[in-house]
Amino acid sequence: MDILKPDWPAPSNICVAISTRYGGQSLPPWDSLNLAFHVGDKAESVEQNWQLLSKQLHLPSAPQLLNQIHGTDMVRAGCDGVILTADGSFTDVPGRVCTIMTADCLPILVCNRAGTEVAAVHAGWRGLAAGVVGNAIKQFSSPPEDLMAYLGPAISQQHFEVGGEIRQEFLANAINENFRDRVKTCFLKSCNGLKSHDAHWMADLYGLAKITLHVEGITQIYGGNFCTYEDSEKFYSYRREGQTGRMASLIWIS
Repeated sequence: MDILKPDWPAPSNICVAISTRYGGQSLPPWDSLNLAFHVGDKAESVEQNWQLLSKQLHLPSAPQLLNQIHGTDMVRAGCDGVILTADGSFTDVPGRVCTIMTADCLPILVCNRAGTEVAAVHAGWRGLAAGVVGNAIKQFSSPPEDLMAYLGPAISQQHFEVGGEIRQEFLANAINENFRDRVKTCFLKSCNGLKSHDAHWMADLYGLAKITLHVEGITQIYGGNFCTYEDSEKFYSYRREGQTGRMASLIWIS
């Protein structure tokens, strides 16, 4: 099983793990460590995959799974196995496992310097534009300058072509002209032949997330050097494959 462990200066009691597609029981097109029940895979395969991952990571409790809807709601992580509808979870209780599922969208993992608060955020373009990052930061009692964020595997700008209406939505939500100008730098006109059209743009999810985190007051930002679309051996990608599995990004306090 290939598990990514972020290289970031989080406190020693903060545990973070990001799964890849290696080491599970699922058959194609979900091969093999699919951790999502909603993508058409056999439930028994997904359950076995979670058992394997939990054993590998020595998870202290059942992870807080979410029904992610590309919104901005955050929930307090529980440990009873109940799936809640939200796009992020947070906790200040040791042993509660905040978990996000992705296959191109951006998982953002956040903790404070004291190692007493954590959150996991599902940041696709809709959530980023709507303000999921800002809502996540509001859940912390620590000030933003005492927080750090890790950007997990997501689709890179080179492979993320979007319509002009998406660019316009980000620009319309910009809080000031400076923010608006910075957002513009995250969109390049499409010329790579995917759908090549003047109204299409290549969007930089990582760049948009970094700008948003900076605006919220977080300057300690790490990760952001992956591409789920490009690395088909390691990552699932919905845009590349359509029907496929999901990786999990987990963070908890030991």
